[in-house]
Amino acid sequence: MIMYLLSMARRAVSIEVSLEERGTLTGWVRSPLTGQCFVLRAWIVLMAAEGMQNKEIARSLKTTQMTVGKWRRRFAEKGIAGLQDLPRPGAKRVYDEKTEGWILEVLDEPPPAGYATWNGPLIARRLGNVSVSEVWRVLRCHGIHLQRRRSWCVSTDPQFAAKAADIVGLYLDPPENAVVLSVDEKPSIQALERAQGYLKLPNGRAISGKSHEYTRHGTTTLFGALEIATGLVKAGHYARRRRREFLDFMNGLIAEYSNQDVHVILDNLSTHKPKNDRWLTRHPKVHFHYTPTHASWLNQIECWFSILSRNALNGASFTSARQLREAIDAFIQAYNERAAAFEWTKRHIKPVSLVNKYSHLRK
Repeated sequence: MIMYLLSMARRAVSIEVSLEERGTLTGWVRSPLTGQCFVLRAWIVLMAAEGMQNKEIARSLKTTQMTVGKWRRRFAEKGIAGLQDLPRPGAKRVYDEKTEGWILEVLDEPPPAGYATWNGPLIARRLGNVSVSEVWRVLRCHGIHLQRRRSWCVSTDPQFAAKAADIVGLYLDPPENAVVLSVDEKPSIQALERAQGYLKLPNGRAISGKSHEYTRHGTTTLFGALEIATGLVKAGHYARRRRREFLDFMNGLIAEYSNQDVHVILDNLSTHKPKNDRWLTRHPKVHFHYTPTHASWLNQIECWFSILSRNALNGASFTSARQLREAIDAFIQAYNERAAAFEWTKRHIKPVSLVNKYSHLRK
């Protein structure tokens, strides 16, 4: 009776493979991208389905009967899914969410004496039982860069909503038969002459670039006006940024729109107000709209100034302020040939509120 039970226990599990399963297993065997462990398991099942015993399969595939029996049994129980590796628990976790909270709490404390900011080793030393690698892992997980410095400008204007709505309304629904202009200045643009050329390397190759040294050749102040409907830019160069220069630029600007109402978007610079009331009285078709305090980003000309800097000023070399002005004019001419209106995509306009997004980890 005992011998009969042992013989029954050693009997190989019968394998039946459907057409779909056979196609999958055959694909594993034929594909050059299949891992060798899965190729072996596929062969075991396919050969077992042909009625071969474990001993024969092991000898043919040069593996052990235990391995053959294991994957034969797993396939019989779960099919193709049974040929996948079971999840491995791995090492016991050393740190948990409490550790994460401790690391973030340290950032609220002032750094040790003699240090201006925290770093990974300082945080690990402060906690005592946390490794430096775990500190960096948590910081990376939350996108915290200890050496990066951010700045912000929160608008405290009590009329923020009304002023912002007025300006956004001009962008989205301008008055009929009127022109909307976004106007501002870019002061003290420096004409820097940079040493440029080619640098020959020891291997015979040459690279182009510029030296970190430069020579100053004066500055210029650019007054710019962006036509909201078309994206066209008009500009004027001046030596200074005063009310006199501002009004001179405006006189030349509105002369082109003498038969239309002109709505001008401006920031709160003292040059733009309030002593311009007499000028506005003489030009009843001109209407000034001021951005909220500390919200000049609502003025679209700022976007264009950024485009100008990236494409025509950053890294360029000028031997005189005149050459700088000519380069700016050349860029404006090229830009206006393909100008297009900016598309307003921001859906909510509100003052920025600073919220600590890590507070839930410190409870």
